Formats: sequence, C-alpha cells, structure tokens
Amino acid sequence: MKRTLALLLACALGLSVLSGCSQSAAKELTAPKLSANPSNSGEVNAALASFGLELLQKSREADKKPVLVSPLSVALALSMTANGAEGDTLAQFQQVLGGGVDLEELNGACVQLMQDYQGLSGSTKCTIANSLWVAPEGQIRDDFVGKCRGVFDAQVFQAELSNAAIVKELNDWVSDHTNKMIPKIIDQPFPEETACLLVNALYLKNKWLREFDPLATSERVFHHGDGSTSRMDFLASCNTRLSYIQDKGAQGVVLPYDDGRLAFVAMMPDLYPDSPNLGEWLNNLESNGLVQLINSREDAFFLRFTMPKFEAEWTGNLEEILPLLGLEDSFIPGAANFSKMGDNPDGYYIEKVIHTTKFELNETGTEAAAATVVPAPAGTAAPPQKGITLVLDRPFLYGIVDLQTGVPLFLGTYE
Repeated sequence: MKRTLALLLACALGLSVLSGCSQSAAKELTAPKLSANPSNSGEVNAALASFGLELLQKSREADKKPVLVSPLSVALALSMTANGAEGDTLAQFQQVLGGGVDLEELNGACVQLMQDYQGLSGSTKCTIANSLWVAPEGQIRDDFVGKCRGVFDAQVFQAELSNAAIVKELNDWVSDHTNKMIPKIIDQPFPEETACLLVNALYLKNKWLREFDPLATSERVFHHGDGSTSRMDFLASCNTRLSYIQDKGAQGVVLPYDDGRLAFVAMMPDLYPDSPNLGEWLNNLESNGLVQLINSREDAFFLRFTMPKFEAEWTGNLEEILPLLGLEDSFIPGAANFSKMGDNPDGYYIEKVIHTTKFELNETGTEAAAATVVPAPAGTAAPPQKGITLVLDRPFLYGIVDLQTGVPLFLGTYE
C-alpha cells in the first residue's frame, strides 16, 4: 500500500509563543542533524517571487472569490518535502521553488531567508517554526529526519496520525506557533496510510515606519467586486511623501515597516470604461510582474492616501493548484518519487495540501497568520499635477513583500 504524506503550514503575524507538545501524547524524537549553510540565491528569490504570484493567481481563479495565501509558508514546507524526492519529482521542486538550482542551493536559500526574517530590526516580530510528525509504521528514513531537523530546524514527533488525539495535538502546535490566531487547522485524523506530516508555522507582526493617525480614520463606502457596497473605517494619510506605483494599468503604494526591509504593497487597477477588473488584471500579470511593479516605485507627494482598515481570513486546499504551477508528479501515486524520504516499497505521494491564513491591518501596522496542511497518500482619478490622491475603495491586490529580494510573505485580494 502506498503511504501518504501530509504537510501543514501555519503562518501568523503577531507575537510568537514558542512551545512544543509537552501536553501531548506525541513523542518528540531525535536524529542526527544534517545541516545546510545559509546562502543568498538570486535564482531562488526570483523563483519564489514568481511562485507567490502564480499561487495567488491560480488560487483566486479556482475560488472565484477573495483569497489570501502565504507563499513563503507554502514554499518552506514544500522545500522541506523536496529533500525526500528524487528524479523528475525532485527536478520539479527545484524548478518551481528554485528556478532550476540544485537542492543544496535551495536549502541554503531557505535557511538564509528564515534567519533573515527572524533577525529583522525595528519592532518586527517574526517566528518561523517547522515540525515533522512521523507515524510509527511510516518507515521514514533517519537521514530525511536529519535533513528536516538540521536544515529546517524542525521539531520531530512520533504519533499515531490516524488516532483522534492527533487533532488536538496538531491544532495545539499550530495555535502555539501562530499566537493563537489560527486555533484549528484540521478537524479530523488522517487516513491510516499517512506516513508523516510536514508542518510550517509563520508568525509575523509589523509596525508601519510612519503610523496612521487614529483621528484621521473615518467611515466611507467600499465598492465590492460583486457590485455591492458597504461602509467601513478607512485609514488616511494626507500631505505626505510615499512610494508610488503607476504602471501596467494600475496604481498603488508601498508602505514600509520600521524594520527597513519588509513592506505592505497595495495595487488597484485603473478605472476606465474598458479597463479590466481586478481578476482580469491580476491574471494578466506575468510571473515577475509584481516584482517589476514594486521596483518601479517612485517617491511622490500624496495629497491624500486612503485604504480600508480590514481583516481577512481564508482556508483552501492547494492539491489541485500546485500541479498547475509545475509540481505535477508529487500528487500522482504512480509518478511521485519520494524514495529518499522513506523505505516503504510501494512509495509515497502527496494527497492533500490545506492552507489557512489570517490578516489584520490597522493604524499601527499589520498582523497576519496562515496555516497550510499538505497530506500525501503514500475608484481613483488620474494623479493631479500637484500631488497624488489614491483611494483604495474598490477591489485591490495587497501583500507583505521583502523589498530586498522580492519574496512575498503574504499575498491576497480584498474585494
């Protein structure tokens, strides 16, 4: 019988509480650590930027509604999984996540990003946690466990994945590592053939470099993508200099956080009779289109900038999305090659990818959380001359992006 794998990724913006499963029946294991040296990789960063945009595009196209994903969380869990792959299966991981680099360079780039984000200055708080949950009969190899521990600093637990107790154990782990922003990621045990779970948790809390004045927050109308309207609180900043984007049929803003590296990005398609809606505009962006837009930003004087004060939450399955991005073999029982992961003679494959995200934006900054589980069976006018007025009162793209590498940590659509 083929064995299945499950990957869980949890991402949160906010204060992190680092704790394991001390109250759990799961047994924490040790294994020799196989390490990787951190390294900057332009190829990996560019590939992850393209992966993030395509993940958002395909997820929204499938859902036909607002989505919110954490490309970084998904990519880290998949990179951990890649260490158990061989042949064409490994080549697809390397191409999609690393632009074709070898596994050692992909691992090193992941280590570098994890170290960079957890060492940011300012008031940014970032925690990235990984874990591997192994079934007693999963036949998972020690050297794969060692890669997860050494390269990705993963906690390793042995647990009966088909037992009802796993629901609380896993949900508690995710909740602990997302500051309780995501209290639940699964509601039932995994099938008996599940060999292991690979889990990523990302927690991130940022403050604006220049905070919004709470006294300037006021209620106004937002025009939703379905034609309806609603009144909500809008943040406002007047007579100030901001990074402005105007290109590819859209305009937007880049709002830096006080860590000097990450920034909030918002883009809204132009409003003309023949202009595309948000979905059409988003689908027309090329894989490097978002990075190009961000890099085209220019310092400009804003008469007024206004955007909603909002919260967003999304849960979705990515097992039908990721093959569209190039990870085809991993989800096909006869084609998946995870022979470096375990010794089951019938092999392993990925059955399911569950991703949950949460995002909050207010006057002081942003807070977001995301969790992903991957189980595998074995209205704005043109800017005036003297200053720009930008009001995000209709559907727009938003996200948290690394201005240094272009890697997106969160991407979503507010509609």
